[in-house]
Amino acid sequence: MLARGHSLISFLKTQFIAPLSKAVALGLVLTAILGAAPSFATANNVIQIRVDLAKQKMVVSVNGWKKHTWPISSARDGFDTPEGLYRPTRMYETYRSKEYNNAPMPYSIFFYRGYAIHGTSALKSLGTPASHGCIRLHPDNAKELFDLVEVNGKNNTRVFIH
Repeated sequence: MLARGHSLISFLKTQFIAPLSKAVALGLVLTAILGAAPSFATANNVIQIRVDLAKQKMVVSVNGWKKHTWPISSARDGFDTPEGLYRPTRMYETYRSKEYNNAPMPYSIFFYRGYAIHGTSALKSLGTPASHGCIRLHPDNAKELFDLVEVNGKNNTRVFIH
């Protein structure tokens, strides 16, 4: 109930907006007015990584908001990228393949056995199947994804490969 002499705006400010941090309040206001996606710099967001093998694309969503669409490179002929729903199991900022000639795998996010999402220097291959089974990204995108998962946690991240 509004007290006499108080507007709806002042009521909303005191009851809802004031208790929130300024950043959260601004995000909510921008979302309401502009339909803009709020910033996701805080931890404990739900990260969804969808990999479309047919299109050789990855879509990264945070709390249901599409944040990134990136070209990938997955398994070439004679190799397989496992399809299914996974969670990251381990992560390494710097990693080298134990199976393929010590090849660099920067910003590795392992999701199943030895399969990982990681950066690559083979940039011309992005958008086409070219790997031994891992999902390869531009190194800048791999770092951004790695940082996002690291901040929000492996348990808050799902990897869906189809």
